[in-house]
Amino acid sequence: MNKSLVAYFSATGTTERAAKSLAKAAGADLYRITPAVPYSSRDLNWNNSSSRSSVEMGDDSSRPALAQAVPDLSSYDAVFVGFPIWWYMEPRIVDTFLEACDLGGKTVVPFATSGSSGISRAASRMRGLVPQARVLDGRMMNDRPSASELEAWIRGLGL
Repeated sequence: MNKSLVAYFSATGTTERAAKSLAKAAGADLYRITPAVPYSSRDLNWNNSSSRSSVEMGDDSSRPALAQAVPDLSSYDAVFVGFPIWWYMEPRIVDTFLEACDLGGKTVVPFATSGSSGISRAASRMRGLVPQARVLDGRMMNDRPSASELEAWIRGLGL
């Protein structure tokens, strides 16, 4: 396998656990996508239409600021991008990350966690955000796959 990075956004720790397992299985470097202004539990209240996450997800052009510059991706062939599913897609902070990176010629592999939603809408949307990259369908990581399951999935991607 070529050199890979696992970049992830995690609001509550669930996606972070998945990202760490994936990075270990892939022998990949790890990068946390961190918002300049952290999300509070109040910000994440999807039942409140005025919460920060609801407002951001209601605005397709919303791009929350990152806490730090994106890493240099020139040495990576594949970038796994992880996130919790918000409103059937990736959070806008992930869009900020994707658009700030030079992903030309790279393979992007989404992975996500969610209580009930799938990843297909996020993967499709991500293809539109980074047309210069090859964005795969990705995988949901709710089931906490074992290291051997992750390794088999990664081999199957043909990276």
